[in-house]
Amino acid sequence: MLGSLGETNNLDLIAGRVRRDGWHMPKGGSLTFSDPEDYATALGGVCVNLTITGAGDFAARLTRLRLQYSEIYWCREDLPRIAYFSLPADRTILSFPLGGASLAFAGVMLRSGDMVCHRHGERAHQRSTGACQWGLISLSTKEFVKCGKAMDRQPIASSHLEGVLRPARAETLRFRHSFRQACRLADTKIELIQDEKIARALEEEMLDALAHCLAGDHAVDALSKGRQHRAAVMARFEEASTEHIDQKLNMPTLCAEIGVAERTLRMCCAEFLGVSPTRYLLLLRLNRARAALRRANPSTASVAEVARNNQFLEFGRFAVTYRTIFGESPSVTLQRDP
Repeated sequence: MLGSLGETNNLDLIAGRVRRDGWHMPKGGSLTFSDPEDYATALGGVCVNLTITGAGDFAARLTRLRLQYSEIYWCREDLPRIAYFSLPADRTILSFPLGGASLAFAGVMLRSGDMVCHRHGERAHQRSTGACQWGLISLSTKEFVKCGKAMDRQPIASSHLEGVLRPARAETLRFRHSFRQACRLADTKIELIQDEKIARALEEEMLDALAHCLAGDHAVDALSKGRQHRAAVMARFEEASTEHIDQKLNMPTLCAEIGVAERTLRMCCAEFLGVSPTRYLLLLRLNRARAALRRANPSTASVAEVARNNQFLEFGRFAVTYRTIFGESPSVTLQRDP
Protein backbone atom coordinates (compact mmCIF):
# COMPACT_ATOMS: atom_id res chain seq x y z
CA MET A 1 0.00 0.00 0.00
CA LEU A 2 1.20 3.49 -0.84
CA GLY A 3 2.14 5.29 2.35
CA SER A 4 2.53 8.95 3.28
CA LEU A 5 4.02 11.59 1.03
CA GLY A 6 7.31 11.39 2.89
CA GLU A 7 7.89 7.78 1.91
CA THR A 8 9.78 8.69 -1.24
CA ASN A 9 11.84 5.52 -1.22
CA ASN A 10 8.68 3.45 -1.48
CA LEU A 11 7.43 5.68 -4.32
CA ASP A 12 10.71 5.30 -6.19
CA LEU A 13 10.60 1.53 -5.87
CA ILE A 14 7.04 1.31 -7.18
CA ALA A 15 7.68 3.80 -9.97
CA GLY A 16 10.61 1.73 -11.18
CA ARG A 17 8.20 -1.07 -12.11
CA VAL A 18 6.01 1.08 -14.37
CA ARG A 19 6.47 1.29 -18.12
CA ARG A 20 7.94 4.59 -19.21
CA ASP A 21 6.44 5.08 -22.68
CA GLY A 22 4.23 8.02 -23.64
CA TRP A 23 4.08 9.76 -20.27
CA HIS A 24 2.08 13.01 -20.11
CA MET A 25 1.84 15.62 -17.41
CA PRO A 26 -1.01 14.97 -14.93
CA LYS A 27 -3.71 17.62 -14.63
CA GLY A 28 -6.05 18.12 -11.71
CA GLY A 29 -7.61 20.32 -9.08
CA SER A 30 -10.91 21.07 -7.35
CA LEU A 31 -13.89 23.16 -8.43
CA THR A 32 -17.02 24.28 -6.58
CA PHE A 33 -20.43 24.71 -8.21
CA SER A 34 -23.77 26.31 -7.45
CA ASP A 35 -25.30 25.36 -10.81
CA PRO A 36 -26.18 21.69 -11.44
CA GLU A 37 -25.65 22.01 -15.20
CA ASP A 38 -22.16 23.47 -14.84
CA TYR A 39 -21.32 20.71 -12.37
CA ALA A 40 -22.58 17.97 -14.70
CA THR A 41 -20.54 19.28 -17.61
CA ALA A 42 -17.34 19.10 -15.57
CA LEU A 43 -17.47 15.29 -15.40
CA GLY A 44 -15.22 14.77 -18.41
CA GLY A 45 -16.52 12.48 -21.14
CA VAL A 46 -19.42 11.28 -18.98
CA CYS A 47 -22.68 12.92 -20.06
CA VAL A 48 -24.89 13.58 -17.01
CA ASN A 49 -28.32 15.17 -16.69
CA LEU A 50 -29.12 16.17 -13.11
CA THR A 51 -32.64 16.59 -11.77
CA ILE A 52 -32.71 18.14 -8.28
CA THR A 53 -35.41 16.66 -6.07
CA GLY A 54 -34.95 18.52 -2.75
CA ALA A 55 -35.15 22.03 -1.35
CA GLY A 56 -32.16 24.29 -0.83
CA ASP A 57 -29.30 25.90 -2.73
CA PHE A 58 -27.36 23.41 -4.81
CA ALA A 59 -23.68 23.18 -3.92
CA ALA A 60 -21.13 20.67 -5.15
CA ARG A 61 -17.38 20.22 -5.01
CA LEU A 62 -15.57 18.23 -7.66
CA THR A 63 -11.98 17.07 -7.41
CA ARG A 64 -10.56 15.60 -10.61
CA LEU A 65 -7.23 14.22 -11.72
CA ARG A 66 -6.03 12.94 -15.08
CA LEU A 67 -3.16 10.48 -14.96
CA GLN A 68 -1.56 8.33 -17.65
CA TYR A 69 -4.31 5.69 -17.99
CA SER A 70 -7.05 6.98 -15.77
CA GLU A 71 -9.20 9.97 -14.91
CA ILE A 72 -10.59 10.10 -11.40
CA TYR A 73 -13.38 12.22 -9.92
CA TRP A 74 -14.40 12.76 -6.32
CA CYS A 75 -17.93 14.20 -6.25
CA ARG A 76 -19.54 15.84 -3.21
CA GLU A 77 -23.14 17.09 -3.44
CA ASP A 78 -25.48 18.52 -0.83
CA LEU A 79 -28.97 17.95 -2.30
CA PRO A 80 -30.93 14.84 -3.31
CA ARG A 81 -31.14 14.37 -7.05
CA ILE A 82 -31.69 11.95 -9.90
CA ALA A 83 -28.83 11.63 -12.40
CA TYR A 84 -29.08 10.10 -15.86
CA PHE A 85 -25.72 8.91 -17.18
CA SER A 86 -24.74 8.37 -20.81
CA LEU A 87 -21.33 6.74 -20.73
CA PRO A 88 -18.71 6.63 -23.51
CA ALA A 89 -18.34 3.41 -25.46
CA ASP A 90 -14.54 3.45 -25.49
CA ARG A 91 -13.88 3.77 -21.75
CA THR A 92 -14.14 1.47 -18.75
CA ILE A 93 -16.12 3.34 -16.07
CA LEU A 94 -16.48 2.43 -12.41
CA SER A 95 -18.36 4.38 -9.75
CA PHE A 96 -18.73 3.88 -6.01
CA PRO A 97 -20.27 5.58 -2.97
CA LEU A 98 -17.96 7.30 -0.49
CA GLY A 99 -18.83 8.15 3.08
CA GLY A 100 -22.40 7.50 4.15
CA ALA A 101 -24.23 5.50 1.50
CA SER A 102 -27.27 7.33 0.10
CA LEU A 103 -26.96 6.28 -3.53
CA ALA A 104 -28.97 3.89 -5.68
CA PHE A 105 -27.86 2.72 -9.11
CA ALA A 106 -30.36 1.18 -11.56
CA GLY A 107 -32.71 0.50 -8.67
CA VAL A 108 -30.09 -1.12 -6.40
CA MET A 109 -29.38 0.65 -3.11
CA LEU A 110 -25.60 0.82 -2.74
CA ARG A 111 -23.82 0.05 0.51
CA SER A 112 -20.52 1.49 1.65
CA GLY A 113 -17.84 -0.53 -0.11
CA ASP A 114 -19.93 -1.38 -3.18
CA MET A 115 -18.57 -0.69 -6.65
CA VAL A 116 -20.48 -0.37 -9.92
CA CYS A 117 -18.73 -1.67 -13.04
CA HIS A 118 -20.58 -0.01 -15.91
CA ARG A 119 -21.15 -1.43 -19.35
CA HIS A 120 -19.49 0.36 -22.25
CA GLY A 121 -21.87 3.01 -23.57
CA GLU A 122 -24.30 2.36 -20.73
CA ARG A 123 -27.25 4.66 -20.09
CA ALA A 124 -28.52 4.43 -16.54
CA HIS A 125 -30.01 6.28 -13.59
CA GLN A 126 -28.28 6.98 -10.30
CA ARG A 127 -30.16 8.73 -7.50
CA SER A 128 -29.31 10.09 -4.09
CA THR A 129 -31.65 10.46 -1.14
CA GLY A 130 -29.69 13.34 0.42
CA ALA A 131 -26.23 14.82 0.57
CA CYS A 132 -23.76 12.33 -0.85
CA GLN A 133 -20.18 11.67 -1.85
CA TRP A 134 -19.17 9.32 -4.61
CA GLY A 135 -16.21 8.53 -6.78
CA LEU A 136 -15.78 7.73 -10.45
CA ILE A 137 -12.80 6.34 -12.29
CA SER A 138 -12.61 6.38 -16.09
CA LEU A 139 -10.05 4.18 -17.81
CA SER A 140 -8.92 3.81 -21.38
CA THR A 141 -9.92 0.16 -21.88
CA LYS A 142 -7.17 -0.52 -24.41
CA GLU A 143 -4.43 1.04 -22.32
CA PHE A 144 -5.66 -0.43 -19.08
CA VAL A 145 -5.58 -3.94 -20.56
CA LYS A 146 -1.92 -3.32 -21.42
CA CYS A 147 -1.32 -1.92 -17.97
CA GLY A 148 -3.01 -4.91 -16.36
CA LYS A 149 -0.81 -7.31 -18.30
CA ALA A 150 2.28 -5.34 -17.33
CA MET A 151 1.28 -5.76 -13.68
CA ASP A 152 0.57 -9.49 -14.18
CA ARG A 153 -3.08 -8.90 -13.40
CA GLN A 154 -6.14 -10.15 -15.28
CA PRO A 155 -7.64 -7.25 -17.26
CA ILE A 156 -10.65 -5.81 -15.44
CA ALA A 157 -12.73 -4.91 -18.51
CA SER A 158 -14.57 -8.25 -18.53
CA SER A 159 -18.27 -8.62 -19.21
CA HIS A 160 -18.84 -10.82 -16.14
CA LEU A 161 -17.93 -7.87 -13.93
CA GLU A 162 -20.79 -5.67 -15.12
CA GLY A 163 -23.17 -4.60 -12.40
CA VAL A 164 -22.90 -3.94 -8.67
CA LEU A 165 -19.90 -5.58 -6.99
CA ARG A 166 -19.03 -5.91 -3.32
CA PRO A 167 -15.28 -6.58 -3.00
CA ALA A 168 -13.72 -7.91 0.18
CA ARG A 169 -13.32 -5.26 2.88
CA ALA A 170 -9.50 -5.30 2.82
CA GLU A 171 -9.36 -4.73 -0.94
CA THR A 172 -11.98 -1.98 -0.71
CA LEU A 173 -10.09 -0.15 2.04
CA ARG A 174 -6.84 -0.32 0.10
CA PHE A 175 -8.44 1.05 -3.06
CA ARG A 176 -10.23 3.84 -1.20
CA HIS A 177 -6.99 4.83 0.51
CA SER A 178 -5.15 5.16 -2.80
CA PHE A 179 -8.13 6.93 -4.43
CA ARG A 180 -8.45 9.48 -1.62
CA GLN A 181 -4.71 10.06 -1.54
CA ALA A 182 -4.70 10.80 -5.26
CA CYS A 183 -7.63 13.22 -4.80
CA ARG A 184 -5.96 14.98 -1.88
CA LEU A 185 -2.80 15.47 -3.93
CA ALA A 186 -4.83 16.81 -6.87
CA ASP A 187 -6.54 19.22 -4.48
CA THR A 188 -3.54 20.52 -2.53
CA LYS A 189 -0.26 19.25 -4.02
CA ILE A 190 -0.72 19.00 -7.77
CA GLU A 191 2.88 20.09 -8.31
CA LEU A 192 3.99 16.94 -6.47
CA ILE A 193 2.08 14.66 -8.85
CA GLN A 194 3.73 16.41 -11.77
CA ASP A 195 6.88 14.55 -10.80
CA GLU A 196 6.88 11.61 -13.22
CA LYS A 197 7.99 9.02 -10.68
CA ILE A 198 5.36 9.98 -8.12
CA ALA A 199 2.58 10.19 -10.71
CA ARG A 200 3.42 6.75 -12.08
CA ALA A 201 3.72 5.26 -8.60
CA LEU A 202 0.40 6.77 -7.54
CA GLU A 203 -1.44 5.45 -10.57
CA GLU A 204 0.09 1.99 -10.41
CA GLU A 205 -0.86 1.64 -6.76
CA MET A 206 -4.43 2.71 -7.46
CA LEU A 207 -4.85 0.43 -10.50
CA ASP A 208 -3.25 -2.47 -8.67
CA ALA A 209 -5.64 -1.95 -5.75
CA LEU A 210 -8.53 -1.77 -8.22
CA ALA A 211 -7.43 -5.01 -9.91
CA HIS A 212 -7.45 -6.72 -6.50
CA CYS A 213 -10.99 -5.41 -5.87
CA LEU A 214 -12.23 -6.91 -9.13
CA ALA A 215 -10.22 -10.12 -9.11
CA GLY A 216 -12.76 -12.31 -7.24
CA ASP A 217 -16.41 -13.14 -7.70
CA HIS A 218 -18.03 -10.29 -5.79
CA ALA A 219 -21.22 -9.75 -7.81
CA VAL A 220 -24.20 -8.42 -5.83
CA ASP A 221 -26.43 -7.62 -8.78
CA ALA A 222 -25.02 -8.94 -12.03
CA LEU A 223 -27.50 -7.19 -14.34
CA SER A 224 -29.94 -9.99 -14.99
CA LYS A 225 -31.90 -9.99 -18.24
CA GLY A 226 -34.91 -8.66 -16.36
CA ARG A 227 -32.97 -5.72 -14.92
CA GLN A 228 -31.35 -5.01 -18.29
CA HIS A 229 -34.83 -4.95 -19.87
CA ARG A 230 -36.11 -2.53 -17.21
CA ALA A 231 -33.01 -0.35 -17.67
CA ALA A 232 -33.73 -0.24 -21.42
CA VAL A 233 -37.32 0.82 -20.69
CA MET A 234 -36.00 3.62 -18.46
CA ALA A 235 -33.56 4.76 -21.15
CA ARG A 236 -36.44 5.02 -23.65
CA PHE A 237 -38.51 6.85 -21.04
CA GLU A 238 -35.69 9.34 -20.46
CA GLU A 239 -35.26 9.96 -24.18
CA ALA A 240 -38.99 10.45 -24.72
CA SER A 241 -39.18 12.77 -21.70
CA THR A 242 -36.32 14.91 -22.99
CA GLU A 243 -37.63 14.98 -26.55
CA HIS A 244 -41.12 16.08 -25.47
CA ILE A 245 -40.22 18.27 -22.50
CA ASP A 246 -41.91 21.22 -24.23
CA GLN A 247 -45.20 19.28 -24.28
CA LYS A 248 -47.47 17.94 -21.56
CA LEU A 249 -47.66 14.25 -22.43
CA ASN A 250 -50.38 12.09 -20.93
CA MET A 251 -49.51 8.59 -19.76
CA PRO A 252 -51.19 6.64 -22.62
CA THR A 253 -49.32 8.69 -25.24
CA LEU A 254 -46.02 8.35 -23.39
CA CYS A 255 -46.41 4.60 -22.89
CA ALA A 256 -47.32 4.12 -26.54
CA GLU A 257 -44.15 5.93 -27.63
CA ILE A 258 -41.97 3.90 -25.27
CA GLY A 259 -43.73 0.65 -26.14
CA VAL A 260 -44.67 -0.55 -22.64
CA ALA A 261 -47.78 -0.91 -20.54
CA GLU A 262 -48.52 1.87 -18.05
CA ARG A 263 -48.19 -0.56 -15.13
CA THR A 264 -44.72 -1.59 -16.34
CA LEU A 265 -43.55 2.01 -16.64
CA ARG A 266 -44.84 2.85 -13.16
CA MET A 267 -43.02 -0.14 -11.67
CA CYS A 268 -39.76 0.74 -13.47
CA CYS A 269 -39.91 4.38 -12.35
CA ALA A 270 -40.60 3.40 -8.74
CA GLU A 271 -37.59 1.05 -8.83
CA PHE A 272 -35.09 3.27 -10.67
CA LEU A 273 -36.21 6.81 -9.76
CA GLY A 274 -38.15 6.43 -6.54
CA VAL A 275 -40.99 8.51 -8.01
CA SER A 276 -43.86 8.00 -10.45
CA PRO A 277 -43.50 8.84 -14.17
CA THR A 278 -45.69 11.93 -13.89
CA ARG A 279 -43.78 13.14 -10.84
CA TYR A 280 -40.47 12.76 -12.69
CA LEU A 281 -41.80 14.66 -15.71
CA LEU A 282 -42.91 17.44 -13.35
CA LEU A 283 -39.45 17.52 -11.73
CA LEU A 284 -37.79 17.74 -15.14
CA ARG A 285 -39.89 20.77 -16.12
CA LEU A 286 -39.42 22.42 -12.71
CA ASN A 287 -35.65 22.00 -12.92
CA ARG A 288 -35.67 23.43 -16.42
CA ALA A 289 -37.71 26.40 -15.21
CA ARG A 290 -35.32 26.93 -12.28
CA ALA A 291 -32.32 26.94 -14.63
CA ALA A 292 -34.06 29.49 -16.85
CA LEU A 293 -34.90 31.72 -13.86
CA ARG A 294 -31.31 31.58 -12.59
CA ARG A 295 -29.97 32.70 -15.97
CA ALA A 296 -32.64 35.29 -16.79
CA ASN A 297 -32.24 39.04 -16.49
CA PRO A 298 -34.82 40.13 -13.87
CA SER A 299 -35.17 43.52 -15.55
CA THR A 300 -36.47 41.97 -18.77
CA ALA A 301 -37.80 38.50 -17.84
CA SER A 302 -40.82 37.54 -15.75
CA VAL A 303 -41.72 34.46 -13.73
CA ALA A 304 -44.96 34.09 -15.69
CA GLU A 305 -43.06 34.02 -18.99
CA VAL A 306 -40.65 31.34 -17.74
CA ALA A 307 -43.57 29.32 -16.38
CA ARG A 308 -45.41 29.43 -19.72
CA ASN A 309 -42.26 28.45 -21.61
CA ASN A 310 -42.09 25.30 -19.50
CA GLN A 311 -45.75 24.34 -19.92
CA PHE A 312 -46.92 25.65 -16.54
CA LEU A 313 -50.10 27.41 -17.58
CA GLU A 314 -51.54 27.96 -14.09
CA PHE A 315 -49.16 30.48 -12.55
CA GLY A 316 -50.42 30.18 -8.97
CA ARG A 317 -50.10 26.39 -8.94
CA PHE A 318 -46.63 26.65 -10.50
CA ALA A 319 -45.44 29.04 -7.77
CA VAL A 320 -46.75 26.78 -4.98
CA THR A 321 -45.25 23.62 -6.49
CA TYR A 322 -41.94 25.37 -7.20
CA ARG A 323 -41.66 26.58 -3.61
CA THR A 324 -42.55 23.12 -2.26
CA ILE A 325 -39.76 21.47 -4.27
CA PHE A 326 -37.00 24.08 -4.08
CA GLY A 327 -37.77 25.86 -0.81
CA GLU A 328 -38.08 29.32 -2.31
CA SER A 329 -40.50 31.16 -4.59
CA PRO A 330 -39.68 31.50 -8.30
CA SER A 331 -39.50 35.29 -7.93
CA VAL A 332 -36.69 34.90 -5.36
CA THR A 333 -34.78 32.67 -7.80
CA LEU A 334 -35.22 35.24 -10.57
CA GLN A 335 -33.82 38.06 -8.42
CA ARG A 336 -30.65 36.16 -7.50
CA ASP A 337 -27.35 37.16 -9.05
CA PRO A 338 -26.68 34.88 -12.03
